Amino acid sequence: MLKKMAIKNITVLGSGVMGHGIAQVSATAGYNVVLRDIEQGFLDKAMEKIKWSLDKLVSKEKISKEEGDTIFARITPIVNLSEATKNAELVIEVVPEIMDLKKKVYAELDKVAAPEVIFASNTSTLPITEIANTTSRPEKFIGIHFFNPPQLMKLVEVIPGEKTSKEVTEMTLEYVKSVNKQAVVCRKDVPGFIINRLFIPMVHEACFVKDRTGATLEEIDSAVKFKLGFPMGIFELADFTGMDVIHKATVEMHLRDKKVIHPHPLVEKMFNEKKLGQKSGEGYYKYSDTKYERVALSEELAEKCNPIQLVANILNNAAWLVTNGASDIEEIEKAAQLGLGLKKPLFETAKEIGIKKIVDELNKLAEEHGEFYRPDPLLVSMQ
Repeated sequence: MLKKMAIKNITVLGSGVMGHGIAQVSATAGYNVVLRDIEQGFLDKAMEKIKWSLDKLVSKEKISKEEGDTIFARITPIVNLSEATKNAELVIEVVPEIMDLKKKVYAELDKVAAPEVIFASNTSTLPITEIANTTSRPEKFIGIHFFNPPQLMKLVEVIPGEKTSKEVTEMTLEYVKSVNKQAVVCRKDVPGFIINRLFIPMVHEACFVKDRTGATLEEIDSAVKFKLGFPMGIFELADFTGMDVIHKATVEMHLRDKKVIHPHPLVEKMFNEKKLGQKSGEGYYKYSDTKYERVALSEELAEKCNPIQLVANILNNAAWLVTNGASDIEEIEKAAQLGLGLKKPLFETAKEIGIKKIVDELNKLAEEHGEFYRPDPLLVSMQ
């Protein structure tokens, strides 16, 4: 049995955007953190970014100068893996989303980390159970998916693998709470977990809606924002996230289960053409510089697009999560609010539109475009 909250020392593997963000939120909560990467140069850059972020909080008077210094002092950058994990009770791995690379990292980690150390992967789409099974401790392995940027985003998805012990899940939830985040548990290791299971297929569906209806990007995005309560349009959100991230998640999810995603060829085409969104200056929209600029969306434009097919898509995926025992409606709504910034609960929007209308739309789409669209039994039972 694990002692309740015995964790004081955390090692974060990988010092990129997510890695140094997780290191910072952990140190802010009072943990001793070792930040590990394969080159000193990467670590120096990450430490500079953490310093900049803390200085910003000081200048905004969110924390005092002393608090900023104390937090910074709790983070130790180390290159050597066995030294980096020497005192760790929890290792959070944040290496790129490449299965072979993750397995290689865990093979090394498993050798040097003490047997009682818990491993947590910050993957957003890769199967937790499969990674866990490459280690000697699958019962001490869990998915812990922070959102970008970890300093600001409140949501963390916690994903137990098939063999993860109950104690490890409980301790991970305690840790998430201690770093001032809100957890949702994805109870089954399904492709995309909760958020990506809703978001990634919807990006593809928006491309199909554009093809089928002839609506413009701005019209579809306006409808998503003003009629469905999203913080920004779906194409805007895709550009903000990055086509590289979306394409990678698409491939992973489709590989694991053809039923979870209906890929539109445009996503792969944009990825191949390096139209990655805001970070490359062009995605669905063009951006004049790296400064974030909003697309002009309006309620007038929203009137020109009926977003029923998009609602049908995201709702069918939400229902799939419930039917497959991965989540329940309440947790899905919490995840959508915190992770996608939804201003209105999904199922509330669905009831306003009419669940019967949505089921009819899905049946019509299934007749025309294949079984992917067949409505989930949960939706059928709700009409």
